[in-house]
Amino acid sequence: MALQKCGLNRNNKNKELQPHGSLEFPCAGYESTHTNAICDFIPWHWHEEFEVIHIVEGSMKLQVLSETFTIHEGEIAVINANALHCASGDPYCKLQSLVFSPLLITGNVNSAFASRYILPLISCTRFSGIVLKNKKASASNCFSIAFEALKNDAFAYEFTVREQLGHIMLATYSELEPQQIVSCIHQNINSVRVAAILSFIEQHYPENITLSNIAEIVNVSERETLRCFKKITGESPIQYLLKYRLIQSASVLTEYPDKNISIVAEECGFDSPAYYTKKFKEFYLCSPREYRQVHQAVF
Repeated sequence: MALQKCGLNRNNKNKELQPHGSLEFPCAGYESTHTNAICDFIPWHWHEEFEVIHIVEGSMKLQVLSETFTIHEGEIAVINANALHCASGDPYCKLQSLVFSPLLITGNVNSAFASRYILPLISCTRFSGIVLKNKKASASNCFSIAFEALKNDAFAYEFTVREQLGHIMLATYSELEPQQIVSCIHQNINSVRVAAILSFIEQHYPENITLSNIAEIVNVSERETLRCFKKITGESPIQYLLKYRLIQSASVLTEYPDKNISIVAEECGFDSPAYYTKKFKEFYLCSPREYRQVHQAVF
């Protein structure tokens, strides 16, 4: 089974819409490289599947709504199903990942695998992601066996992948405290607020958005909005809004090479073309025009 092409297609709630694998075998493999440049940023998104990431080279910064991890070469990270996350190189990484349905491990929702291990993991709101430190070598070995079998379409790779991912998920369960997993019944209110803010920004970024508008969405004060968003993401809502507008504008510049740059700026939420160009240069280290020329030459 060949690796799938990387790419994020999200709905207005940041859910990734790309299918991972097939109904017959709900697992997909990916391989990509990333830097800490803004154009390489993997934006906030979530999917119903688990994701296991293996860093082949370099280091990666992984953010979930409750924590930030630095994953080094040879390490394995596991992201929970339905967990909002984003990532970037730190400053560079080559990664391999397997994204798979919980049903690949459980078989069905009524099995002992589901009721005793996988469903408690999914429902544990304190588990958004984890780096497997205690069983680094064995988890890395399990991942490599699974990934190579999938990538090379090895004989009976389905059995191999399911078995090795089962070992990784058991290691995940074991590394967390089982009592803590079972007792996770209260959802983190900060995570709920930040998810709502991200969804609002990414639906309304072309509009005139203020911190007051954002605070109204989560029904708290501006100060509390700033506090909880910055605590989880490391930046203010307005900083995230600016970054998101610039990323969207860069996509428009390359997808519509004949569109006037002033129009691009306006459509992406910038009142002033001069301000847009200034901020674009700060993020991309080149002007919008230069960015468009370089990417036209490449593609």
